[in-house]
Amino acid sequence: MTSIGIIGSGFGAIAVVHELREAGHDDIRLWERADDIGGVWRDNSYPGAGCDVPSPLYCFSWAPNTHWSRRYALRDEILTYLHRVAAAEGVTDRVQLGREVVAAAWDDDTSSWTVTFADDSTQTVDVLVTAVGQLSRPQLPPVPGIEDFGGDWFHSAEWDHDVDLHGRRVACVGVGASAVQYVPHVTEQASQVTLFQRSANYLLPKPDGPFARWYRPLVTAERPLWWSLGERFSLGLESGTRTARVEQAVALRHLERQVSDPALRQALTPDYPIGCKRILFSNDFYPAVDQPHVSLVTDRVARVVEDGLVTQDGTHHPADVVVYGTGFETQDFLASIEITGRGGRKLATQWSDGAHAHLGVHAPGFPNLLISYGPNTNLGGGSIIYMLEAQARHMRDVLDRMRTGGYDAVEVTPEAEAQWDREVQHELESSAWAHCDSWYRHPSGRITSNWPGATHPYAKRVRDLEPADFAWT
Repeated sequence: MTSIGIIGSGFGAIAVVHELREAGHDDIRLWERADDIGGVWRDNSYPGAGCDVPSPLYCFSWAPNTHWSRRYALRDEILTYLHRVAAAEGVTDRVQLGREVVAAAWDDDTSSWTVTFADDSTQTVDVLVTAVGQLSRPQLPPVPGIEDFGGDWFHSAEWDHDVDLHGRRVACVGVGASAVQYVPHVTEQASQVTLFQRSANYLLPKPDGPFARWYRPLVTAERPLWWSLGERFSLGLESGTRTARVEQAVALRHLERQVSDPALRQALTPDYPIGCKRILFSNDFYPAVDQPHVSLVTDRVARVVEDGLVTQDGTHHPADVVVYGTGFETQDFLASIEITGRGGRKLATQWSDGAHAHLGVHAPGFPNLLISYGPNTNLGGGSIIYMLEAQARHMRDVLDRMRTGGYDAVEVTPEAEAQWDREVQHELESSAWAHCDSWYRHPSGRITSNWPGATHPYAKRVRDLEPADFAWT
């Protein structure tokens, strides 16, 4: 029986385990670096942490959740759901906690992967699946003096709940997806809040609210509606479309209605086409910013000093606490794990100009390596779980063919991978993401994170395995 090792324990890993077990693949083990499962929903516990995807759509199609308490679920409910599904799918019993993978090397002679952990121990498997996600390693800004700050400071993805914000001066560096959720809670506690904004975001109203208890079992009936709206929303990520113009008008009207000060409203108005950077959803961020004890700073932070931050214009901004909502190592793409393929090839070297993989799953030169949530499979609209399920079904098809054909190894051909990459990059040229810099782009200029369009075309593309795209040995 083929042995399968999976790095990670979030949505992607659970999707893979479900599909493989359904097909009779049972020699599965998972490695999780933390002391609990859950991925980003385990790590991100900041106040207000929640999902931008409607709850009926943010669950597995084969494990609908009838316990959601509101239309946009918060972090604790999502983590509870993950734990419940993981237990039902056999993930909990198979996961090895506190096992950080630092390297993996392919052996041609044995057609297997040797996986090395932080404690220098190793394990060997026939097939290696990476399910570490695209947003798993917090990133601090490249600003001098961070360690010199004399007060409390932390990254929003590593929220220090022992730090009391009541009556204190809090500086929030970065005003992105996480900050939009936690800033309203910070402003309720702090005596003074200073927001350091590098660029403004488009915010859309969030049709949120609690579900009546009697309605919760019926929530799953909303799933087709939200999926359809998500597919249509993705059309707004194509430059110049009518959908894009409507979305931009709604976002600017939302800003106008919620921010009374013209100067503040101007500072919060993006200077790029909608969709170029991540579109956010919030009903309470703008009112939180439009308060007397909150100030918005658009000058870049030049350095951190013992009692605050200094911006490029020389202004000193005093603070007792600094929260860095500065995102993640978005171009990491497995760079934190030294992956060595056929002939000593390094994945980090192959991806030095930006990650790329056939279907977002296969890298040439790396047999029996399957990537969940890989390059160009992130979304600007819709639910990533839909993509993860499609990838998991594809992985099952690959392993099924290996089993029935008696193959020891499978590897995508360089030609198939290159053709796929050309098609994806061509489609991305007409997307809104091509018109500004964002975390979707590699420093080389390649858009490495996102899929160009709606989710259904991707699921359709990976639905039928094309054996000719691979070398089977």
